[in-house]
Amino acid sequence: MTMIRWGMIGCGSVTERKSAPAYQQVEGFTLHGVFNRTRAKADDYAARHGVARVFGSAADLIHAPDIDAVYIATPPDSHEAYAIEVARAGKPCCIEKPMAPDHAACVRIRDAFADRGLPLFIAYYRRSLPRFRQVQSWLDDGAIGTFRHVHWTLTKPASSADLADANWRVDAAVAPGGYFDDLASHGLDLFCWLFGAVTDVAGFAVNQQGRYSAADAVTGCWLHGGGVTGSGSWNFGAAERQDRVEITGSTGRIAFSVFDEGPLRLSRGDEIVERVIDHPPAVQYCHVEAMRDHLAGHSLHPSTGESAAHTAWVMDRILLRR
Repeated sequence: MTMIRWGMIGCGSVTERKSAPAYQQVEGFTLHGVFNRTRAKADDYAARHGVARVFGSAADLIHAPDIDAVYIATPPDSHEAYAIEVARAGKPCCIEKPMAPDHAACVRIRDAFADRGLPLFIAYYRRSLPRFRQVQSWLDDGAIGTFRHVHWTLTKPASSADLADANWRVDAAVAPGGYFDDLASHGLDLFCWLFGAVTDVAGFAVNQQGRYSAADAVTGCWLHGGGVTGSGSWNFGAAERQDRVEITGSTGRIAFSVFDEGPLRLSRGDEIVERVIDHPPAVQYCHVEAMRDHLAGHSLHPSTGESAAHTAWVMDRILLRR
């Protein structure tokens, strides 16, 4: 297989352990170049991670002949400009989630790659993780009968990290839904993968604490095309942390966490089955491996610009953006 040399724009915390190491570990991929707005940070990152080149600008990286594909790992308000430039350069691209701050921007990005016939991947990596593949397998095998409803509660207490200067998640100009944009996007995308596209959705988003400009409390309900109903509550000023998904079926229930790594639980009458499935050390490894297989023509990647744009539409509707 031809080695694909990736260039990475941005070298923030998500790239340290979750994503970038996978581009070095997956056979056929290498992380060949990096750009960051702060050059010293990019130099340090490249030295620590064995990256061959540090670029002076994003444009230089995108158009470099020794960069075959680009991974955009910056805050979401910058994704569109970088992605459109990658599409113009004619290269495959992976974008960190959320794909962009709103659905309209996601559509523009999606169409820019589709018009050129270029692969576009979005880092909704839970679709590729064995932990959630097990949930999919239980559903496909009819372990809880006909599935009826999915509900997710996600809460966390307020903290000093909320007000850190580098925290884009509380800036309404970057993430109007606050932590909802960053965290709830993972679960909503997962539900669309498990139950199919959403056909109708509504919600409310408010700022209850007044600590920052973005929303900090969101509720929503939705309907999947197959008739499965869904609901969610996300609050980022609560007394304690909760992360619980429950899928209700005609003959049983499945419970799990989106972020916490506790056991998956299947309940049917008096029978309870628990499975503990650990994530790989670089949690995006399976997602990156699936990109390799897609580019090699072996299989289709589960998270694309099309699916991520749909997730953004769901989020827009919950946030009362029509």
